[in-house]
Amino acid sequence: MFSFFKKFKKPADAPLDEPQDESVEAAEDDAISDAELERQALGADAPLEEARPEEPVAPAAPKSPAPTPPTDESKEYWQGRTQSQWARGPETDQASEEVVPPPTLDPAAKKSWISRLRHGLSKTSNNLTGIFVSAKIDEDLYEELETALLMSDAGVDATEFLLESLREKVRAERLTEASQVKKALRELLVDLLRPLEKSLMLGRAQPLVIMIAGVNGAGKTTSIGKLAKHLQRFNQSVLLAAGDTFRAAAREQLTVWGERNNVTVIAQESGDAAAVIYDAVGAARARKIDVMMADTAGRLPTQLHLMEELRKVRRVIAKAMPDAPHEVLLVIDANTGQNALAQVKAFDDALGLTGLIVTKLDGTAKGGILAAIARQRPVPVYFIGVGEKVEDLQPFSAEEFADALLG
Repeated sequence: MFSFFKKFKKPADAPLDEPQDESVEAAEDDAISDAELERQALGADAPLEEARPEEPVAPAAPKSPAPTPPTDESKEYWQGRTQSQWARGPETDQASEEVVPPPTLDPAAKKSWISRLRHGLSKTSNNLTGIFVSAKIDEDLYEELETALLMSDAGVDATEFLLESLREKVRAERLTEASQVKKALRELLVDLLRPLEKSLMLGRAQPLVIMIAGVNGAGKTTSIGKLAKHLQRFNQSVLLAAGDTFRAAAREQLTVWGERNNVTVIAQESGDAAAVIYDAVGAARARKIDVMMADTAGRLPTQLHLMEELRKVRRVIAKAMPDAPHEVLLVIDANTGQNALAQVKAFDDALGLTGLIVTKLDGTAKGGILAAIARQRPVPVYFIGVGEKVEDLQPFSAEEFADALLG
């Protein structure tokens, strides 16, 4: 439509001093249709367009209230659904959302997982539980517990915290038996580890971009392959980016995992890691992939110039997608003891970690390092691994872990 400013003139034969009826002029204004105005603008010979009645406008549908995201107390590790409705809020088309029931381990598989976790932590468990056999509640008991906790890689800070809390609990509750003290220690350990127990939220972006870092040998690429399979159980489409362009055969290893899971892997024969990941983010957006995981080159936290390259990768991901990466995960080897805590601090300072994957809790691992992390750098632990199989990577549970150590 056109916009017009129309000026009306008095008729030539009207006396100048005769007052004009303003209501008549208003009526004349109303009598001239929009079609007539348009014809006058286009020219006198332009045909008039047939007027059409305005179509009634349907009232807007009321917006649904935003769903409430589950709390940590729900213990739904993956929240049991796509979760995009929690990210988008009331504007979400609820009819298009599919609620996926959480895939749970059957009783036999769950029992097998707990058994493997107990076996992996058996060294520390035997040292701790043996102290309470026919023990008296005296200073010798606390000294033995201190030694066992330090040997489990719990560190000085976490060990002192647990023992001081245990002494207070024993006095306050007037515990007199060793079994009661053991139960009290388990409760304190669960309380210490529970802040690390957090869900990995899916569906809050498309794609959800996950940057995965770690030193060489921590099990980073293998964990990516297992995590891809885990995500598929939640009806998530996955794309992988082979950003580890330095380590020999890293690209081929990730490609093998992609073939196993029927997942596309974006890779280049040679080139800059940031460029590979940038292309992968673009491909994931174009294909409407749910989750894109970026493998990065293994870095020692003491190699500052190499850590700067990881920061570059993070910046490039943000250029490809402004709010990405949505998750920055660090894979740590549980067998490295206090060195794992140093890695968490260094990578967190450089990249801003959002979660951890703790691997190799299957044999010589001591497990106490999680207590040290909880006290000094409480980055959430999304998953722990106890073996090489896909099902050996499971969400972290503070209670299951404490039971494996003190069960």
